[in-house]
Amino acid sequence: MTDRHEPDALAPTPEVRRSRWSVSLIWLVPIVAALIGLSMVIHSWASRGPTITVTFLTAEGLEAGKTQVKYKNVVIGTVSDIQLAPDRNRVITTIELEKSAEGFATKDARFWVVRPRFGVNGVSGVDTLVSGAFIGADIGDSTESHRDFRGLEQPPALIHGASGKRFIVTADDIGSLDVGSPVYYRRIQVGRVVSFHLNQDGKGVSAQIFVDSPYDRFVTANSRFWNASGVDVSLSASGLKLNTQSLATVVAGGIAFVTPEWPRDPEAAQEDQSFTLFDDQTSALAPPDGEPIYVRMRFQQSLRGLATGAPVEFLGMNVGRVVSLTPDYEDAQDRFSLIVGAVIYPQRLGDVGKRIETKDRDGRLFAGWVARGLRAQARTGNLLTGQLYISVDFVPNAPKVAFDPQAKPLSIPTVTGSFDRLQEQMAGIVNKIDKIPFDSIGKNLDTSLAQLSGTLKQLNAGVLPQLTTTLMGVQQLTGSASQSLGADSPVQQNLTQTLEEMQRMARSLRVFGDYLGRHPESLIRGLVTDPPPKFEPGSRDPAKGKLQ
Repeated sequence: MTDRHEPDALAPTPEVRRSRWSVSLIWLVPIVAALIGLSMVIHSWASRGPTITVTFLTAEGLEAGKTQVKYKNVVIGTVSDIQLAPDRNRVITTIELEKSAEGFATKDARFWVVRPRFGVNGVSGVDTLVSGAFIGADIGDSTESHRDFRGLEQPPALIHGASGKRFIVTADDIGSLDVGSPVYYRRIQVGRVVSFHLNQDGKGVSAQIFVDSPYDRFVTANSRFWNASGVDVSLSASGLKLNTQSLATVVAGGIAFVTPEWPRDPEAAQEDQSFTLFDDQTSALAPPDGEPIYVRMRFQQSLRGLATGAPVEFLGMNVGRVVSLTPDYEDAQDRFSLIVGAVIYPQRLGDVGKRIETKDRDGRLFAGWVARGLRAQARTGNLLTGQLYISVDFVPNAPKVAFDPQAKPLSIPTVTGSFDRLQEQMAGIVNKIDKIPFDSIGKNLDTSLAQLSGTLKQLNAGVLPQLTTTLMGVQQLTGSASQSLGADSPVQQNLTQTLEEMQRMARSLRVFGDYLGRHPESLIRGLVTDPPPKFEPGSRDPAKGKLQ
């Protein structure tokens, strides 16, 4: 009996067929996923830009993995890491740039942190109050690859690619100017200060300014620049003048320029051309000064109110300025004096200045002028402030002085100023007044006043009553005279008769005078009686009116 669980040897064995693609289908999904991941890795690697490091003083507002790098408000990278530098003085930020921003990994690229800033030039970075701080970037012209940068602590005043020109202005000091200070042309802002630095010799500063296009064409070879900071107040014969550019310029400073009409020079200035930065508009528009001449003046008087920078005038025209004040002791005279050093610009004197520069090397012109009375005086320029200035002028009847035209530096003789002479005269008058015996005069005046007081008392007690009585008598006499001279009074009638007699007497005298004029011999012969006239018969007698 066979076991039913034993397979039947004669029964056919079924054939199981397996597909050859069953294994491939199982692994297809992970393979595809791997390919997709690999492609993403390849794409990420291909689209990944260079990695750079930028150092800053502080990491304020920066956060790894979140802070973005922007150029013209377009994201070009992200901060991936922030670390402290080994010297612990700065922080190192690692930035992963995008592939399209490879140009920012060059040597002259610039990076800075954009955050809210408040200053005299205005408010910047306001949008970061909501979005947070980010790193600003600016590309340069270099093609040299670079990976390590030193970040700017302040945003640059000028972005690469701006249309315009750069110029250099030089001055003794920068004043209130700063990076970003405006540049004005006819009170319109046309540019800004880009940077400034101390000159190598340490005797001045140079500032780089940028004038935007198309205003840069107004900068010519003879343009004049001046510091427009603050308020320019001047008091002259035409009144009080106040000149300023804008309120922002008063606070933050600024530069203004203008192109003089004469001499006319339409040629535009070249890039990076250098100009002089004057202190004010008046100095900027003044004619060129040329090379100055240093002179010295010795004063034996107080010069309180005279300071360096005070003007030196010739015939009322500014020809120089005071540069030094030095006290000196003269052993021969055993006294102190004050030496004033000044510079004089010969070109301000016109043609004679050119002669001084080219021909008067031996000082003959100065020698002749000194012989004619050329002297220097310290005069008062402002009675309110007491400021002094130096006036060089010809003084009539000036005392002769020794003058060496070959001395270096040239020494100009001096005389006492008019105000000092006035002070001396006033002092003399005060001395004379001090010699007047006011005490004795006062005592004598007191005695005289006491005597006058006694006299007035006697006059009031004795004389005035008698004078009152006399005046009353005169008044009575006047009334009596008025009554006596009335129209119906006997005196008036007698006076009238007397006047009539005098009139008759005057007529008789006139008749007598006429008679003597006709008969002067009557004074010797006496009165001659004329015979009666004879009338012919038949004529009429005029007296009787009858015929004869």
